[in-house]
Amino acid sequence: MNYDIVIIGSGPGGYVAAIRAAQLGMKTVIVERSELGGVCLNWGCIPTKSLLKSAEVFDYLKHAGEYGISIDGNPAPDFPAMIKRSREVAGSMSKGVQFLLRKNKIEHIEGTGKIQDPNTVEVTGNDKKKTKLNANHIIIATGARSKELPNLKQDGKKVIGYREALALKELPKSIVIVGSGAIGSEFAHFYNTLGTKVTLVEFLPNIVPLEDEEVSKQLERSFKKAGIKVMTGSSVESADTKGKKCKVKVKTKKGEELIEADIVLSAVGITPNVEGIGLQETGVKLENGKIKVDEFYLTSVKDIHAIGDIVTGPALAHVASAEGIVCVEKIAGKDPLPVNYKNIPACTYTSPEIASVGYTEKQATEAGYEIKVGRFPFTASGKANAAGHKEGFIKLIFDTRYGELLGAHMIGSSVTEMIAEMVVARNLETTGHEIIKSIHPHPTMSEAIMEAAAAAYGEVIHI
Repeated sequence: MNYDIVIIGSGPGGYVAAIRAAQLGMKTVIVERSELGGVCLNWGCIPTKSLLKSAEVFDYLKHAGEYGISIDGNPAPDFPAMIKRSREVAGSMSKGVQFLLRKNKIEHIEGTGKIQDPNTVEVTGNDKKKTKLNANHIIIATGARSKELPNLKQDGKKVIGYREALALKELPKSIVIVGSGAIGSEFAHFYNTLGTKVTLVEFLPNIVPLEDEEVSKQLERSFKKAGIKVMTGSSVESADTKGKKCKVKVKTKKGEELIEADIVLSAVGITPNVEGIGLQETGVKLENGKIKVDEFYLTSVKDIHAIGDIVTGPALAHVASAEGIVCVEKIAGKDPLPVNYKNIPACTYTSPEIASVGYTEKQATEAGYEIKVGRFPFTASGKANAAGHKEGFIKLIFDTRYGELLGAHMIGSSVTEMIAEMVVARNLETTGHEIIKSIHPHPTMSEAIMEAAAAAYGEVIHI
């Protein structure tokens, strides 16, 4: 069984790389031990967005009176039905990946792949039967899994990871979420909206700690207003799961606090899946627990490549897809540009949503830039007021000398749909005045971008 490329893993890195390889005329096979589409499609991005949409609809129903709509009785969440819909959406998308592979004549082999040498992958099927695949190139795209803390071992029942959080049988009355990155914050919003008592514990001084500090503070205010207990600068020391409830010991600046909850969700990050795939046997080098690659994703061993969560860089689906395309185009003899890791958008689908790209204000200052900062609050936006979503703001950071857009930070309704404008602007080296003079439609949430740019230069109209 001879191929141009064997890809291990079918997540947004693997299947996108496979499709691009097929477009470039290469005979390609994907090896996948679980569901097509990987964690993102089956147990991450897609099913969580389905659940969050259910929560949004429920929240609208609870506040229907504010929009002039009368509803008889009190709306109630049907938690099992929400979970069922979420799984159906994920299943549908997985079938979509199957269709794309067939359309592009890409073979799919079910099983666990292990690299034997730089040009051979052995696949152990679910029936234990072994098959050898020969290839000119191998791409490893095995993704990552939920990270476990030494003092917070996951048992899948009372102490869980994100996979279990997506498929609980019943809505918990109380939950402690450890870690306030995108995963932790999104689940905090989801469960709180449905009526669960939520405690969010973050070790660092701010929640969503990778975001600009002003954005982090705004989300914390919004969470507290919604009834979420936010504990920053705190750490979970232990979780006693022997009784009916979990007894969680949290260390804070003021001392220890004991919190009881039905479930503890560990959302402290991810661990790359680099074990058992033949890296040691073939001499592929690791660095800080991830596979070391060059700018075109070639490892330390000729013909073996790696992309996605197993290499250094943001662990995001769209990053893995971009890496897969660059990797394959380089293999095909094209001349692709390396991925620009300074221009990667990040999105968090809480309420309000968060979206950002580029430098935070602190990072820009530390990098030595003289900056102009423009802000525009959604309280001054006609569309935000009409929609009933006035929380949040747009914040843009410019280099004083050249007018370069250094960073964009947004918190508010639908901002995850608006950040791409800023990614393109940065890619085209757009200046602040070019944004100001680009007419934005009214009334929209996006015109706040133009207003924020104008605010940086003292030309803002509506505040």
